[in-house]
Amino acid sequence: MRTSTLPVSAPSWVLFDAEGQSLGRMSTRIAHYLRGKQRSSFSPHQLCGDHVVVINASKLAFTQKKLTQKTYKKHSGYMGHLKVRTLENMMEKSPEKLVNITVKGMLPANRLRPEMLKRLHVFTGAEHPYAAQQPTPLPLS
Repeated sequence: MRTSTLPVSAPSWVLFDAEGQSLGRMSTRIAHYLRGKQRSSFSPHQLCGDHVVVINASKLAFTQKKLTQKTYKKHSGYMGHLKVRTLENMMEKSPEKLVNITVKGMLPANRLRPEMLKRLHVFTGAEHPYAAQQPTPLPLS
């Protein structure tokens, strides 16, 4: 049995401003655009998503309780090598890595996930080097 495969169109560029936004709700919208589910030609086995540029990642909104109680764990595999960081430490050190971790968790765990994550560009400030691609700004609300 043969199935038809639609040719993938060129990816567009989308700009998200993360200032004052919730991390989880923003990450779900970003994952939606990285997968390409907003397109009429969406196919789950093809890379058909857009490039997503996220600015102002350091200005995400959190409750004070979440900043101290939310933890991120990393284990090397050796005994006693568990590293635990709070959300507050992650935001101080690298907010762009925090956005990458949350978006990665919302994408399907298959061969396309690394390729989708290559299309995610996160910046802590308002400046980004992708002005030549003319990303279309999208509101998160």
